Amino acid sequence: MIDIRKFAIPADKTIDVVIPVYNAPDWTRRCIDSIVAHLNQSIRRIIVQDDASGHETREMLDNLSYDCVDVHHAEKNQGFGISVNAAVNRSDASYVFILNSDTEVSQDFLPLLCTAFTADPELAAIVPAGNSYAQYDLGRYMLREAGYIPNYYLRGHAILIRRDVFQEIGGFDPAFGRGYYEDIDLGRRLDLHGWRFGIHPGVCIYHKRRGSFGNGRSQKQLSRRNRAFYLSRYPDARQNILLFSTNGSLVNFPSSVLVTIENVFRKGGYVHWFTSARSPTLLCLQMYSQPLRLTAVIWTTFRNWWRADRRISAIWMMDDIPFLLRTLLIVWGRVFRLEVKKLSFDESPLSFEGAILKK
Repeated sequence: MIDIRKFAIPADKTIDVVIPVYNAPDWTRRCIDSIVAHLNQSIRRIIVQDDASGHETREMLDNLSYDCVDVHHAEKNQGFGISVNAAVNRSDASYVFILNSDTEVSQDFLPLLCTAFTADPELAAIVPAGNSYAQYDLGRYMLREAGYIPNYYLRGHAILIRRDVFQEIGGFDPAFGRGYYEDIDLGRRLDLHGWRFGIHPGVCIYHKRRGSFGNGRSQKQLSRRNRAFYLSRYPDARQNILLFSTNGSLVNFPSSVLVTIENVFRKGGYVHWFTSARSPTLLCLQMYSQPLRLTAVIWTTFRNWWRADRRISAIWMMDDIPFLLRTLLIVWGRVFRLEVKKLSFDESPLSFEGAILKK
């Protein structure tokens, strides 16, 4: 367990919190109260962008007694991305902490997150862990030296980001309208500009999920529309690779293979690794491991076949798998029209990006 009390924000760095709000007054009030209670020593201001909420939410915001809260009311509803962009444009802080209004903070983790920026000048954004990542065993992933897990799928509910970088790449793209996939698109553009982002496993934030946006029919339609738009912009994000090897240690993988795998992640894709090793160490949150069993292969292949961005697209085989399995996979690939690629351990093994990542 990391003692977050021993960390401090550099004297020349400042942080503003940005919260886009659309109705949900109770959750919004809980969010703001928690920030004031726990982050007050680390931030300058809380910039609330009210996206034309109803009377109850507007009245609650106008009656807040906190001196650090600046509330701005939009005349018409424009959506998450445009609201965040407007709020960030009113900030001159070094970093902005973008929060959904249905999040709650229980500790001051901002000094710890700031140390990651100091340690890694190529890090643009970092996200605290929490219940949104409960399905992951975060202890299985390699850490960069700055203490974060590499990630290539940016979630927008809680992002600490360099303000100048956010603005230089244009912020959230207004083309995504009221919301969904504008955060993932931001991550793609950060990567294309040579920036990194990741998850810090040592801190935690609570996210109610959909508490600020709802989960009705119109939201689902918007999500499907924006997913299709995102995939049209980044068609390689449809890559979902089945990777097979008997060797279950990434340290033994040649650098060329690791770079090939990383390129899938950087384009928005996923790798499902089937190996005989138990609980192998993984490169990032877009890498999954499965036991080297037929039932696991069938389940992974068909469980999301109906979604274009989750459908299996290729089979990659390391040259250490048995001949019979290799033959079966070739047949499997032909039947389902999947690309089949053979990768080799022949090259001298080097670690990911030339240096073993801190475990």
